[in-house]
Amino acid sequence: MSKSFKRAIFGISVALVAVVFLGGFVSGGVSAGSQGDGAYRQMGVYEEVLQKIQSDYVTVPNLNTVTTGALHGLLESLDANSSYLTPAEYVTYKAHQDEGSAQVGLDVSKRFGYATVVSVVPGSPADNQAHIHDGDMIESIGGHTTRLMSLTMIRLLLEGKPGTSVTFGLIRPGGKPEPEQITLTRTQVTHPPMGEEQYENSTILYLKPGVLSRERVDQIEARLRAMPKNGNTKVLLDLRDVAEGDPAQGIRLANAFLQSGTIASIQGQTVPRQTFTADPSRFITKAPLVILVNDGTAGAAEIVAAAILDNKRGDLVGSRTFGEGVVQKTITLPDGAALILSVAKYESPSGSKIQDKAVTPNIVVNETIDQFLAEEGDLAQPVQHVDDQLNKALDILKSKSA
Repeated sequence: MSKSFKRAIFGISVALVAVVFLGGFVSGGVSAGSQGDGAYRQMGVYEEVLQKIQSDYVTVPNLNTVTTGALHGLLESLDANSSYLTPAEYVTYKAHQDEGSAQVGLDVSKRFGYATVVSVVPGSPADNQAHIHDGDMIESIGGHTTRLMSLTMIRLLLEGKPGTSVTFGLIRPGGKPEPEQITLTRTQVTHPPMGEEQYENSTILYLKPGVLSRERVDQIEARLRAMPKNGNTKVLLDLRDVAEGDPAQGIRLANAFLQSGTIASIQGQTVPRQTFTADPSRFITKAPLVILVNDGTAGAAEIVAAAILDNKRGDLVGSRTFGEGVVQKTITLPDGAALILSVAKYESPSGSKIQDKAVTPNIVVNETIDQFLAEEGDLAQPVQHVDDQLNKALDILKSKSA
């Protein structure tokens, strides 16, 4: 057996053992042992597969490439957020953490093997110059397919120093099958100010935070406390395309509308269950509430949406959210590689894992094709933009008693 083949076997074995055993043997028990026996049997299968590839494939393969691909696939089979980093990638990752980075305004995850746009920051290069939308797929970055990249490296490659450019292949749903090559210049992207409107003679307060940062949740809380003096009696919270934010701030925002009850919980194989309950001292308003969501609603915003829905505190209007909610841990391997492993998942009050099932509104209103084309500017005759989701939410609030 060649040295390169032995290294390939070792690489897969190390990662497999790490993923299976790091949690399993900490808690002990029969189930951990049976999982270990199964893992050892699978290592024999991996070895046999690699031997067949080395001896029978049409050309002599690069076993390092084969092994790296197998390890990426192993981690991504767990969930979209878990990643394997080669020793070189991990060095780059650690160095990049200490740099001030610029970006193009995209929040991405992996779906169906490729990088997928979760949301786009309004006013960013991705929005103004390329008109990228939620659900667009990034097929490649710099000529390299994203199918073979970890999510961590995809996000890393989209960032860089201000003024530098990045080229990627974009496939738009319903568009051309060939990737559109787009080059954007990285810049310091900031979210626009919080959107605020008054409807129905100021009785309905409309808020669109854009991001759930501490500062933005501070602003929302201030607006909610000022409702009585401003004549606001109902709240419309627009969390569409809100994919960035701190889960702790999502919990805090949900608490502003919940006086009691469970907001969310987290649990993992080695992470004890932790339940976040509403603190009565942080409760602000019992005003009728409707929340707008779509497939760009992710992470902290999904925690808010799930808490409000499961506690029957208000209505959710729009389309199914993206599904993002994990706690992660970085584990260094003996050869200098690393695993970025999801060790716990956020659950809704009803016990549904947000990462696995996302959040489905109790009132589903999908974007119409005319609305989509109007946003894209693809209609032969320009039409007035009609927001069916917003109009439905307003109709619901109008029917509610303050």
